[in-house]
Amino acid sequence: MQFPPTTPETIAELMRWRRDVRHFRADPVPEAALERLRQAMELAPSVGNSRPWRVLRVESPELRAAVREEFARCNAQAAKLYQGEQAESYARLKLAGLDKAPVQLAVFTDLDPEAGHGVGRQTMPETLAQSTAMAIHALWLAARAENLGLGLVSILEPATLAKLFDAPPNWRFCAYICLGWPEFTDDTPLLHRVDWQRNIATSWRRV
Repeated sequence: MQFPPTTPETIAELMRWRRDVRHFRADPVPEAALERLRQAMELAPSVGNSRPWRVLRVESPELRAAVREEFARCNAQAAKLYQGEQAESYARLKLAGLDKAPVQLAVFTDLDPEAGHGVGRQTMPETLAQSTAMAIHALWLAARAENLGLGLVSILEPATLAKLFDAPPNWRFCAYICLGWPEFTDDTPLLHRVDWQRNIATSWRRV
């Protein structure tokens, strides 16, 4: 397969406009689009071809409400880390799209999958969680290509979420994803735009 010369530019533009979305419209997402996103995750690399990600599509109003409550609890705890103007700035941040996102996914990593037969992870078992992260990134880029927005909710206690979803003992909670049509699109991270944390350039170093 040979890609056209415009492909790198297209990929760069897609990644530039891949932002953590927290402002969603409530419009439903077509099932066909969700199936394409599921297939995109299946194309992600994984250690030993283990495919360790386990995705729960959260539709229960009770479960969604419980996640919102857990976010509120954890967010209130996190707010105590800041003082003065920084505390006021933190209180104004919108850090989750749980209120409107029509599609919500709880993503876990199976820490002992049968698939792969242990290849590649004996000295670095963390590669299982890394594989899940790559699958999420594949989902993220595919969602943006569909003009959908995706946001990760990280202000949650993993043990609480595992209990909430009655996860098996060998599943580790990795991410709670909000997915849907964004109220607006942006090519600049929200935390950069509100001057909480501006993008910092990084570089490769020769060693």
